[in-house]
Amino acid sequence: MPVWLTLLSVKSNGLANQRELAGMIGIQGATLTHHLNAMEGQGLLTRRRDPVNRRVHLVELTEAGEALFETLRQAALIFDKRLRTGLPDERLAEFAQVLAILRDNVGA
Repeated sequence: MPVWLTLLSVKSNGLANQRELAGMIGIQGATLTHHLNAMEGQGLLTRRRDPVNRRVHLVELTEAGEALFETLRQAALIFDKRLRTGLPDERLAEFAQVLAILRDNVGA
């Protein structure tokens, strides 16, 4: 799961720094660093220092990362379609409202 969330977060937000990325994914910075090291080793992304703030690493997908993102995106779309089979849009909208209320109640 961390690979998909990382690819999705970088793809959705363009060039992101590691701290922002950890916040988007919802994991600790040290845990993200471990995942980024592995993904960089697999050629899925690159990290480089921010020219404005050398303490910050910017994360960007490589061609291989872009290709894997597209493969996983297609699989997610197929799964989502299968998951929603037989559920009318209005039922899904109602479910989304219930989830939003539950989220708000947890945050209160």
